[in-house]
Amino acid sequence: MLDKKCPECGGTSFAQGSDYINLRPLNRKLTVGSEKIYTYCTACGEVLSIKIVNPNKLT
Repeated sequence: MLDKKCPECGGTSFAQGSDYINLRPLNRKLTVGSEKIYTYCTACGEVLSIKIVNPNKLT
């Protein structure tokens, strides 16, 4: 991600984080689901990507 620029502010410093709610399929509400990893600009907070850690848990 070193060669990326934030489309919002032009910043080049990024960090990763997650939230406390896992992503679950709409039709399987009782599953644990998978964690999401957000990559965001440290200057303005714009989210550049969201990655699903274990996509196989969504099928």
